[in-house]
Amino acid sequence: MRKKGIITMAVRESAIDAFGRFLLTKRGGGVKTKIIETYSQHFHAISKHLDVRQEIAGMTAEDLRNMVISMQESGLSPNSIKSYTITLKAFLSWCNAEGITSLNMAKYKGEETIKETYSDEELSKLLQKPDMKKCSFAEYRSWVIVNLLVNCGCRAATIRNILIRDVDLPSRVIQARHTKNRKALVIPLCSQMVGVLREYLNIRGGEADDFLFCTEHGTQLTGNALRCSIADYNTRRGVGKTSIHLFRHTFARKYLVDCGGNAFALQRLLGHATLDMTKHYCEIYDTDLTKNFDKYSPLAQMKAGGEKIKVRQGRR
Repeated sequence: MRKKGIITMAVRESAIDAFGRFLLTKRGGGVKTKIIETYSQHFHAISKHLDVRQEIAGMTAEDLRNMVISMQESGLSPNSIKSYTITLKAFLSWCNAEGITSLNMAKYKGEETIKETYSDEELSKLLQKPDMKKCSFAEYRSWVIVNLLVNCGCRAATIRNILIRDVDLPSRVIQARHTKNRKALVIPLCSQMVGVLREYLNIRGGEADDFLFCTEHGTQLTGNALRCSIADYNTRRGVGKTSIHLFRHTFARKYLVDCGGNAFALQRLLGHATLDMTKHYCEIYDTDLTKNFDKYSPLAQMKAGGEKIKVRQGRR
């Protein structure tokens, strides 16, 4: 018997059984299949360091501490441990609401990382238009996709799900309906991107409800097909980095550092539900620290001072 907010020891339910009900609740609440799969993968990883067959009501804070220590000793990265504990925290919070246990997971601090982005030299290679007389449709399509990724930094899933009718060239926008947080996202297009898409649409053809970026047979690209296509395209251009998501980090860096964009606009462009991830980009690509640094750097001031003294001495 369960009553919300009351812990009852009469229920003898294992952690793994409770987790199964947790997934069903999430699925019934409309949580995306991909997130459900991630929860399952994380719980499987957790089960290697925590006895998930024990009664959930009998699980203790010491069990959770030992789990984290086991993860650390096994060589898992701090960020992997952080991801697993976030999933466990979500599960235990659900258990709290169900009245199964009052135990919860403390936050685990991950490691701050700065991902290497595409350099301007690499982007120049990738943005070079292929020879239209010799290239395949796949190569041309990848070139157009790379242009769009540099234009707005959208996610791979968004790329795959754009329909032809979503593209509004006169208004210079794409109305992306498939986003991570399920909110419609307006993707602005620069004049160069409008030109690229206008040409692509003429070559691609298709109906309004067809996918914008399709296979050579006109069907939707799978996630793996898109990854492989971009990886092959990058490799052929002599670029060792092949990650699609890295274009997102590259866009954020260039938007903030090179283009002088602001955090609130970047949040809307990237489709972030909150400012948290956008603030993360602002912190790792801090433009305020680098802007006009020669004016404030002790080394620059000392060097400049030395040059002025030499110039005055030379005039005597």
